[in-house]
Amino acid sequence: MENVPVGPRELTKEELDAKLASLDNIPLFMKSLPEEESENPMIAALQDLAYEGTPDEVATNFKEQGNEYFKGKRYREAAGFYKQGIDVKPTDAKILIALLNNMAACNLELQNYGSVLKDCSAVLKMDEKSSKAYYRSGQALMSLDRVDEALDCCDRCLAFDPENQGIKALRDRVLKRKEAKEKKERETQERLRKEKEAKAAMQAAFRARNLIDIPKPDGSSNPYQPRFDSEDPSMMVLPVFFLYPQYATSDVIPEFYEDTTFEAHLEQIFPPKGSPSPWDLNGEYTYKNLVIYAMTHRKRLLKVGKKMTLQDIFKAAKGKPGEARDGLEVKDGCITFVVLPKGGEEAKWVEEFKKTREG
Repeated sequence: MENVPVGPRELTKEELDAKLASLDNIPLFMKSLPEEESENPMIAALQDLAYEGTPDEVATNFKEQGNEYFKGKRYREAAGFYKQGIDVKPTDAKILIALLNNMAACNLELQNYGSVLKDCSAVLKMDEKSSKAYYRSGQALMSLDRVDEALDCCDRCLAFDPENQGIKALRDRVLKRKEAKEKKERETQERLRKEKEAKAAMQAAFRARNLIDIPKPDGSSNPYQPRFDSEDPSMMVLPVFFLYPQYATSDVIPEFYEDTTFEAHLEQIFPPKGSPSPWDLNGEYTYKNLVIYAMTHRKRLLKVGKKMTLQDIFKAAKGKPGEARDGLEVKDGCITFVVLPKGGEEAKWVEEFKKTREG
């Protein structure tokens, strides 16, 4: 015989939530009563019963109901009862203060920090020595990262309630948060200061070397950027493109030290020391058969000797006295040089460049 479960089956979470929601429509199980008059005789009777008595008695009743929900961690429902208690306008200030403090406790759990501050402010207008109001204000302010105000709340409370352990513990937490925040701010300011100094140093280095920065409008995508040598901060290291327009291809030298010759790099790239490039269909790109050109910002064409360094080209690119500033362009962090084989391709490219410049 099969084992058949005895008793009712366990409800799923969805089924349980649906059943609990349906209870809200049954007068005896309602979390709160409608504010307007109801045609349902049972609801009407409960409404009369809920509001039967003096404002203080009614408010106390709502407070006690709210307390039950608060104990069950049903903070939204608890807040609803506390609000109803506040709305009946109890004449006893102690009852109103308790309702507002309890409302603040609910809002704190619900992370309605602005409402917490509003509730506590109302309390402190009636009782400037309400430790609960200061405590909850401090908690809300710390959650909002308003640490100085949170610390002020703690200090104000300790001035009249010096042995309040909750406030003391909160103050310690606030101080730690404040110290961490100030440390982070100091680190941020130091980082910004260093970045500003580094930027100023780079700009000065560019001016001294007749370099003209042309950043990309949408930000740099080049992983290599000009920098100073870590061992010799007066030495610049720059990314360099060798452009081969004949085949619409290029090589990148990520770190070209400014006192290094072009020969040192080209010898390693091209035969006889380097390997033949697969795109060099005619075998023209050998070290001894190459010429190098640089273009300045004002479209001057400079022929670069292989024994020259970047420093030599920087000087050669300087504009003449009395003329507009000139120099090599640094586009997206890189300087570009055109590399061509001697002869027809060189002459053809130079002619095209001149036409483009004049046109």
